[in-house]
Amino acid sequence: MVTHPSPQPEPTWLKVVRLLRWDKPAGRLILMIPALWAVVLAARGNPPPILIGVIVLGTLATSAAGCVINDLWDRNIDPQVQRTKTRPLASRALSVRTGIAVALVSMLCAYGLSLYLNPLSFWLCVAAVPVIVLYPLAKRVFPVPQLVLSLAWGFAVLISWSAVTGTLEPETWLLWGATVLWTLGFDTVYAMADREDDLRVGVNSSAIFFGRYAAQAVGAFFTATAVLLGKLGSLMALGWVYWMALLGAIALWIWQYLRLRRAPTAAPNPSLYGQIFRQNVWVGFVLLAGMALGFF
Repeated sequence: MVTHPSPQPEPTWLKVVRLLRWDKPAGRLILMIPALWAVVLAARGNPPPILIGVIVLGTLATSAAGCVINDLWDRNIDPQVQRTKTRPLASRALSVRTGIAVALVSMLCAYGLSLYLNPLSFWLCVAAVPVIVLYPLAKRVFPVPQLVLSLAWGFAVLISWSAVTGTLEPETWLLWGATVLWTLGFDTVYAMADREDDLRVGVNSSAIFFGRYAAQAVGAFFTATAVLLGKLGSLMALGWVYWMALLGAIALWIWQYLRLRRAPTAAPNPSLYGQIFRQNVWVGFVLLAGMALGFF
């Protein structure tokens, strides 16, 4: 008789890594990207290296805190959703007390990094905190909670830009608008994977709000993003490398829209939605390279 060794229990440190979503870097990188867009553009292609380090670490700490806060709010909802039922707080692999402790440590790290910033950037960090903390409630009371998340993403632009210039310029708001709309687009795609579970549980999402027109909504968000990024590139007189990067992004967004249009609404395709979400990480980095090289 063959006996199989019993699986080893998951170590606590690995549970904490999963709680912070560090095992899924795409979600962490996609928040970092708009912050890096802002610092590169505000510095006209020559950002201070130390500030880049602060921005990178700050986005990691902030997104970590946001993930834990979200899971604390949703610890009784996540077990009912296929994609989230194995999260450490949902599966009770970690206690609420541990989750609160991890969230506090993450927020303290973010606070420490914010002290490096100028007063305007610091107070923008403070203003972002209620949006991050209360975002999980939006899905319970607001029909398009992804808009709240998008506004939280937009703070990354405002904080990073003002960290370079000490002010907010017209170009800042163009980038902010592009970031909010881009986030609305890719996060609506992300929400499509949970549409059936969210309907059953009774929480809101943009995928539910737009219904059978969700693909068209995503296409509209990506189109508006491209328009604002085009206006930004023209206003800042960015070079041909930026425009090539933007054309590449537009081509991919069109292809993603067409794939969503062909996907039947009644038959969710989580692998397609996850693929489109991850592709937008690469879109963000391509645009970042175009912005950095567009000044030369």
